[in-house]
Amino acid sequence: MKLAAVEAVARVLNEAGVPFLVVGGLAVIAHGYVRTTQDIDLVIRLEPSAIRRAFAALLTIGYRPTVPVTGEQFADVRQREGWARDKGMTVLSFFSDHFRGVLLDVFITEPFDFEAEYAAAKVDEVASGVPVRVVRLTTLINLKRAAGRPQDLADIAELEQIEREQRDG
Repeated sequence: MKLAAVEAVARVLNEAGVPFLVVGGLAVIAHGYVRTTQDIDLVIRLEPSAIRRAFAALLTIGYRPTVPVTGEQFADVRQREGWARDKGMTVLSFFSDHFRGVLLDVFITEPFDFEAEYAAAKVDEVASGVPVRVVRLTTLINLKRAAGRPQDLADIAELEQIEREQRDG
């Protein structure tokens, strides 16, 4: 994973005023289980103006969807519901020629109460003055459980151990 890509994505989304939360492998790492990851997984506030700002901001660093989807289409909740229902889509992937090999996956639904998670999120900096909000450990475990892939199951075992250690102090 290229830290420069994570920093660039966080910087442009913050500058554009796009509320977002880090999930997936980067969130696993942020919560203390060090492993490798090849992509950036985000949940953004799925409000039309935030979506349009996100698409515009990501384009400034070369990130564009891997399929022909515009910001306007993504902002349409009925379109996203159709993609989920008809295509089994859960994320929209973005790629950048500037950050080859680092895909950005943006969830097409808010898989949790976004406002509550945003307020309770762990805040880290990926670079000086570049904050990112990371979903709570419990929420991350629930997301991993719902996905149920082999890597997610391995992550859950490690994250539950971290959760126990935090609880037991």
